Amino acid sequence: MVQIGAVILAAGKGTRMHSDKPKVLQTLLDEPMLGYVAQALLPLFGSAVWAVIGHGAEQVRAAFPDAPWQYIVQEQQLGTGHALLQALPAVQQAQCQRVLVVNGDTPLIAAPLLQRFMQQAGDADIAFATIELHNPAAYGRVVRHPDGSIAAIVEAKDYDEAVHGSPTGEVNAGVYFIKTELAATLLPQIRCANNSGEYYLTDMVALAVAAGLRVVGVPCGCDSSLFGINSPEELARSEATLRSRIAHYVLDSGVIMHAPESIIIGPYVTIEPGAELWGPLEIYGKSHIARGARVYSHCVLRDSVVHSGAVVKNFSHLEQAVVGECALVGPYARLRPGAVLDEGSHVGNFVELKKTHLGKGAKANHLSYLGDAHIGQGTNIGAGTITCNYDGKNKFVTTIGEHAFIGSNTALVAPVSVGAGALVGAGSVITRDVPEGQLGIARAKQANLPRKIK
Repeated sequence: MVQIGAVILAAGKGTRMHSDKPKVLQTLLDEPMLGYVAQALLPLFGSAVWAVIGHGAEQVRAAFPDAPWQYIVQEQQLGTGHALLQALPAVQQAQCQRVLVVNGDTPLIAAPLLQRFMQQAGDADIAFATIELHNPAAYGRVVRHPDGSIAAIVEAKDYDEAVHGSPTGEVNAGVYFIKTELAATLLPQIRCANNSGEYYLTDMVALAVAAGLRVVGVPCGCDSSLFGINSPEELARSEATLRSRIAHYVLDSGVIMHAPESIIIGPYVTIEPGAELWGPLEIYGKSHIARGARVYSHCVLRDSVVHSGAVVKNFSHLEQAVVGECALVGPYARLRPGAVLDEGSHVGNFVELKKTHLGKGAKANHLSYLGDAHIGQGTNIGAGTITCNYDGKNKFVTTIGEHAFIGSNTALVAPVSVGAGALVGAGSVITRDVPEGQLGIARAKQANLPRKIK
């Protein structure tokens, strides 16, 4: 069996994006585009995937700390041909007889398309995908001989109709399938005598044609999956395409979506059939929505889990949170990282939780901040309660036992614990533990004084 590897060209700056971060870190549905390209390649090539990075290389590494692919650093960004030349030793060391080369700015690309392309390439020495565009813009023009065979790929800046003929609209999609041995021979022959002063990978096509090798251009029509992203407008267009594609898939799987055109679902989100969503709504990261859960409009969920029967009401924000079965959240609730709601618990309007575990059936229904807290089953948290978890240097934990009752407008100064069944009087500032079953009150005695009237 022929060993095949894949190389992602991801070293460019992306000047036309007008952004300080590398182009491949621009996001679609809150995920960097490089991740989309890699996810299309990994099922086909496993560990034999390399990403050539250069501009902002450390930012790219940091964005994918557990990347299942390997990195090659192009210290000087001298063009696509030079980039593949940097990756070639790793490809040869892995004993890959062929290499698929794709651009890192094509996030809509998919594994089935790449598989079909390689099959159609057959035993060609070099094959590349072509697409047809009414406005070729900066894409390299495909030049064919009168018999339809490939003559060359000419970059837009270097295209001369007097020399190359009238453009046909067929352009290079930037996906190549190359014999590794041939790449090792031809890549060092590429020169930078062009208007950009770069070593173009496309020049290898003309070199192969001149050497009498078999070069194939595989037509892919107008498939938008192969479109690259070079500007904010193209980024927005591709994101809209991806968003629509995911929404249709989710609908087809059996999820009920109200106003689906206004629901944004990230590529790694999982939603079980029978869940119900209302737009506008945003769900990102590795969030999971279980069957029977309901998420209402104007919510944002990121890397959060909503279990069966749970309800997330309007205008709630969840990040790295877990909402248990039949729990209620919102409206206007904020669950920050580490917030865990057990079965049947309630977090109401203008309540914020951070790194807090709310026990089964516990309730915090109004205007409270609960940070670094463990709250027992059946406990009630009154309106205006806060856990004072930070002293300016360190964070401390508040522990509240089962079936306790915390009165309104209470401040619990951590580290502190309130025992099971205890009651804390409204308006208290609790700085010492309240034992199980006892009443804790910490407030000044009320005094009624004569009112002075002018």
